[in-house]
Amino acid sequence: MLETLDAAAVHRWCGGGLAALRAHQHEIDELNVYPVPDGDTGTNLVLTLTSAQQALDEAPPLDAARRETPPAGSALRRMARGALLGARGNSGVIVSQILRGMADALAPAAAVRGAELARALRSATEAAYAAVARPVEGTVLSVVAAAADGAERLGSDDPVLVARAAARAAAEALARTPQQLPVLARAGVVDAGGRGLVLLLDALVEALTDAPVAAPIFSVGEAEVSEYFGYEVQYLLDSDDAAVAVLRETLDKLGDSLVLVGSGDGTWNVHVHVSSAQIGPAVEAGVAAGRPHRISVTPLEPSGPHAVEVTPAPTPGRAAVVVAAGDGLTALFEAEGATVVGRNPSIREMLEAITASGAGCVVLLPNDANTHAVATGAAREAEAAGVRVSVVPTRSPVQALAALAVRDPARPFADDVIAMAEAAGACRYGEVCTAQRDSLTVAGPCRAGDLLGLVDGEVHVIGADLEDVSRRLLDRMLGGGGELATLVLGADAPPALEGVLRGHVTQAWPFVELACYAGGQPRYHLLVGVE
Repeated sequence: MLETLDAAAVHRWCGGGLAALRAHQHEIDELNVYPVPDGDTGTNLVLTLTSAQQALDEAPPLDAARRETPPAGSALRRMARGALLGARGNSGVIVSQILRGMADALAPAAAVRGAELARALRSATEAAYAAVARPVEGTVLSVVAAAADGAERLGSDDPVLVARAAARAAAEALARTPQQLPVLARAGVVDAGGRGLVLLLDALVEALTDAPVAAPIFSVGEAEVSEYFGYEVQYLLDSDDAAVAVLRETLDKLGDSLVLVGSGDGTWNVHVHVSSAQIGPAVEAGVAAGRPHRISVTPLEPSGPHAVEVTPAPTPGRAAVVVAAGDGLTALFEAEGATVVGRNPSIREMLEAITASGAGCVVLLPNDANTHAVATGAAREAEAAGVRVSVVPTRSPVQALAALAVRDPARPFADDVIAMAEAAGACRYGEVCTAQRDSLTVAGPCRAGDLLGLVDGEVHVIGADLEDVSRRLLDRMLGGGGELATLVLGADAPPALEGVLRGHVTQAWPFVELACYAGGQPRYHLLVGVE
């Protein structure tokens, strides 16, 4: 057993943690709260830690002949940076922030004993909570907080005892997550990201003791984690006192760092930090309150030793980077002048696409709620290199198509981003997919293999026939109004489906314009956009 945590132990920790996540990857991917085919938490964590391991492998080799023990801080910093660049999905981003918090706390320490390790876990907790707009208990956040509490309660200077206390407290907190989140309780599972963190903490104990830890087996599920307050929204507003009072309350719920001051002549200066998903609502709240003008949306710059190097000095111009899968969808987006990144990208891959565009102003369209945190992280890192990046919080490729359709290079970039965000927000999106597991949905119980029709991410239709579910989904969406419907057929959609749906819309909704495309996307048999 070690008396201090050194660089060699950090290397063993990363390797052991990666091995543990790989061993449980399928379990975490397959057992999920939601029936839609997107349970990638285990895969995302494995890919995130793989990048961290690669970063450590690229470091100069440890010199065993040197008498002094190499410090842990530099190795952990390299591990955290690798995890950041390789982070995929919300869980991967949060774990990268946990590692970053630990690295920040341990950077000045020559020898890491129990007290320093406990402080590092507290710093990791603070970094994790700061990384999300609205922390939700019953997620990985609760698990890392419990680990820090357990380490501090022990009050020991023995790093092995502190690591064991942290791992034990984390496992106990994981078992409590269903009591904190009703969606986990209904599914009878625990949080997937928290499960991954417990595995990592167990691996830390093993790295310090060279003894395997007997870890409990949990069913896992993943609750969605909110995004960063990564954007500064500012505008001048012509309005009256009563409307501004309502605006203040609205913006206070959307973000933080709210400043709303008046000049005395009916003009107000509005400033708020929001997540990418709340850029549009923050501007729309101003429209509801009066007449906003001089609107600007700016990514907040990263700071500190973990700002990532990106190729600087981009050429002037604009570009769009879109996340999509499928030959048809890729061709559609490329025809709109966008650069396409494959499904479930890492921060590194999005950064590479931003840099390759050579543009000074870039808009990111993530097209998936689980990719928003990755897009926001890439935007922050690119900003450090002088690239102006904004994220339009699209949750489906049909919203990205709507956003790209209103792009206008003659407009100021900030105004163009706002117009794209408003177009995406005005496009309701639907999906038809096959349920991956038994689940209880707002439309009733479903079984694995059932066809699901989702509207804005919620299951509204359950059935066994693709044509029937698709027609019912269209009726549900068009019943709420709409002038244009966009259909994107998936890779396994039968050839007759387009004709069936065209005939249905013509007969049932004769005043709706219809556009159909062969998207070739996996997992989703049909994507629907209604504007």
